[in-house]
Amino acid sequence: MTIHRRGTTTDAPLAVSPLYAHDIDADVVPRFQLCENMVSAPLATAIVRDELLLDGSARLNAATFCSTFLEPELAAVVVENLTKNITNHDEYPASVELERRCLNILADLWHDEDMRFAGVATTGSSEAILLAVLAARTRWRDNGHNIDGRMPNLVYSTACHPCWDKACRYFDVVPRKIPIRADPTGVGMLDVDAAVAACDADTIGVVATLGYPATGRYDPVAELCAALDRRAAQDGLDLSVHVDAASGGFVAPFQSDVAPWDFRLNRVASINASGHKYGMTNLGLGWVLWRDPALLPDSLCFEVNVLGGEPVKTFSLTFSRPAAPVINQYTTFLRLGRAGYRSLIDRCSEAAAMIATGLTDQGFRLWSTGSDLPVVSFELPDPDTRGWTLGHLSAKLRERGWQVPAYPLPADAENVMIARVVCRPGFSENLAGRLLENVAWAISSLDAHKAAHPPVTDTAFHLA
Repeated sequence: MTIHRRGTTTDAPLAVSPLYAHDIDADVVPRFQLCENMVSAPLATAIVRDELLLDGSARLNAATFCSTFLEPELAAVVVENLTKNITNHDEYPASVELERRCLNILADLWHDEDMRFAGVATTGSSEAILLAVLAARTRWRDNGHNIDGRMPNLVYSTACHPCWDKACRYFDVVPRKIPIRADPTGVGMLDVDAAVAACDADTIGVVATLGYPATGRYDPVAELCAALDRRAAQDGLDLSVHVDAASGGFVAPFQSDVAPWDFRLNRVASINASGHKYGMTNLGLGWVLWRDPALLPDSLCFEVNVLGGEPVKTFSLTFSRPAAPVINQYTTFLRLGRAGYRSLIDRCSEAAAMIATGLTDQGFRLWSTGSDLPVVSFELPDPDTRGWTLGHLSAKLRERGWQVPAYPLPADAENVMIARVVCRPGFSENLAGRLLENVAWAISSLDAHKAAHPPVTDTAFHLA
């Protein structure tokens, strides 16, 4: 979470409109302290709703991968279960059963043919990845490598989500980051040969990503596994692969032309995904599965019965956890089925193709076309000639409510500034058409401004 300190904004009491409470004292609601007395529920909610008016429209946030649409019937199920703590297995056994069903559905979706998996729900893919790294590091230690000051290392791309850096820093793992190419034909895809060459006896795993944050591109997971097979045949180095499928785990299973990437490949030891992205549930849910329980060391698990009942084996970084996202995930599985997910992903891909064509026609250079994840990333060729940058375009689009932030590519290609449009369920071709119309309007407005444009601070929103 964001680290906050005392702000530089005013600390004056919150102003309360007489529309909400005509007889309340002007200074009764302090900004940074608790009120001395209670206020009514209608007044408290009215104040907060006013404070939130300046938040952007989630549906018009073209950069986030997180789900921004929830059907009213499913939203009602979420609200009905907001107070349930799924960690309390004794009190909420039905909720725990739905969690178990979700994990079984994912194991089947990701082709765990013998269904011997072990898996847990998490607060998102970041926690899932932290758990996967912790498990891999512990396996390395338990295999006797933790001697003579040796340090475990992990091989992954510089284009990976920052949570991989976080996992390495928190758990004392040396990151071996493979540079990306500043070339639209291959950016964001792991250099397989370089990744395999970076491995040694202290490597705890190699990361493949199914949908990079910057571009939505898929790594060639099968190619990586084949290269590791050849390395094992040469010198006996037997390494596993973790697939970061935060977004792609709910997309690739419903695409017809994706090469094997999941548990069909023997070297894939674990996979994570975010239920709150293309899984279509509300925020706060991730999943991580290991193909075999032996890959999850018992020394990391705890038998918990703090809240009563029989002890239950757990593996997590937190304790209490809301049941509502899990319940919503299972409800969504029932609601959509394979046909529903396939239809939604097809429509997202169609919207992405429309965006890609429209942006190309308007003179942008594409870094991804939506052929993997339905994500279109693009740059502005020769911004010096145009007199404005993607940052100016982003600021102009905000005048129409759109959030299309510009950001640099990861290290080794950071001189390239791009923007992205993530086509999520709920982002229809109608909205895609409106976005393209607004991009054309923004370009026309920027081109018509003959004087020099003021500098724009390019803010990187590419992590969500």
